[in-house]
Formats: sequence, C-alpha cells, structure tokens
Amino acid sequence: MKNKAVVLLSGGLDSSTVLAIAKEQGYECYCLSLDYHQRHSSELQAAKNVAQNLNANEHKTVHLDLSLFGGSALTDKNIAVPIEPSKGIPVTYVPARNTIMLSLALAWAEVIEAQDIFIGVNSLDYSGYPDCRSEYISAFQNMANLATKSAVEGKEIKIHAPLINMTKNQIIQTGVALGLDYGLTVSCYNADDFGRACGSCDSCRFRKEGFYLAGIPDPTKYQI
Repeated sequence: MKNKAVVLLSGGLDSSTVLAIAKEQGYECYCLSLDYHQRHSSELQAAKNVAQNLNANEHKTVHLDLSLFGGSALTDKNIAVPIEPSKGIPVTYVPARNTIMLSLALAWAEVIEAQDIFIGVNSLDYSGYPDCRSEYISAFQNMANLATKSAVEGKEIKIHAPLINMTKNQIIQTGVALGLDYGLTVSCYNADDFGRACGSCDSCRFRKEGFYLAGIPDPTKYQI
C-alpha cells in the first residue's frame, strides 16, 4: 500500500513541481489549495488543472477570506503589486499564509491518516518571506508532533520541503524531467482572468530567469 501525503498546491511553478516529486516518490497525493480571496483566482484553476494532469488522488480547495485582514498586495487591492525588484520583505508577503496552509494540511493529514505533508517553499523566497526558511519548516514540524493525536500515538508527521535549497532553474529542470507541463501553471502575482502573466512582478522575473538559465523554452502565457 502506498503512503498518503497532503500536498499544498497553489497552482504555481513551485508547488506543482512538489506534487510531481511526491508522485515520483510513490505517494498517494491529496492536494490542498487555499482560496484566500487573493488578487486573482486563475491560480486556483491552474491548481485544479495540475492536480488532474498529475492524477492526484483528491483535490480540495479551502475558502478563507484573508482580505478581511489585508496587509498584503495579494489581499488588499489598495496595495499595488510592485513592478520593480523588491528589497527586504516585499508587500506581496501574506501574513501567516504558510502557517495557515500548513495547519489546514495538518488537519486533513490527521483525518486521512497521512504522516507526510509537502510544501513548495524554496531558496528564492528565503531572503524575503520569513515563513519560507528551513528553520520555520523545522519549527512547524516540531509543533505538529506536539499538537496532534496521531503523533502522540506514535505516528509522527514529517513536513517535506524538497525545493528549499534549489534555484528556480534547478526546480524547472526537475519538473521537466518528471514530465510536468509548466504551461498549466500560473505564478504571476497579477495574472488576469485567463491566467496570463504580467511579466513584471517579482514572481514573473524569477520564473523568466529560471527558464532562461535552465535552457528550457518558457511556456508562460503573457498579457502582452
């Protein structure tokens, strides 16, 4: 019998690669997306497409309105998505988003008796987003094994972050080797309703550079 894993799936390049990795490692994959009233919903459709394309066992979307708090360019339309390279923690950081998503994944993992959770944090986010650091992943794993019935009964939870020390081009090369169709993914912070990327935000720049350095044609659909 295959082991079950909950895979956090945003529909972007990184989380989709993580799903491909988890599948390659032989897990039954239960994908979890979060509709947090982000700036656009096209990434949620991308997540659905990727989950279907990679034959995930199940895909659920949780609806949680983080725009009630705002505080991020992705949840507050009064804060513009920057088109210049950001310094420090960018305004696209969504307060506590990874903690919220990992907590939801942890809840579902307990219900389906999965001991493995996959998340697509990586080194390119390390300097900007505090909840993408390896120290954070380790701390959440420790908390998960203190807070859950399954762990107390001896079934410990492991948080997998296979991309954390990889560059974007290494991530892309990995996904292509696993047969992932990156044309299905949406990474842009400011994509339109059709999933077409703006080409100017931090996420678009990282993605473009990744394909260029990987020597792989960029399948991204752009608005212009």
